[in-house]
Amino acid sequence: MKFKDLLKWNARVSAVYAIGIWTMVGSYAYLKYTGRCEVAPGERPHAKTVITYKKDFVPYTTRIYNLISSFSGDRGAGDDNK
Repeated sequence: MKFKDLLKWNARVSAVYAIGIWTMVGSYAYLKYTGRCEVAPGERPHAKTVITYKKDFVPYTTRIYNLISSFSGDRGAGDDNK
């Protein structure tokens, strides 16, 4: 990549970043101006997530970890009770 290409790339990325920032600032200003961006003093805008697992459920990450560790033949820290 030549130096001129880097300058063009930098200018394009800067323009995309600037458009994104000004869009976000403008949206916030518009919502504040129209009164749609207000949160009541005691209200929290966060949601609670409840996860319910089935009986004997094993997450996929644990399954993948167990599969990969079975190839090495080493016993992991959780394998002491086997």
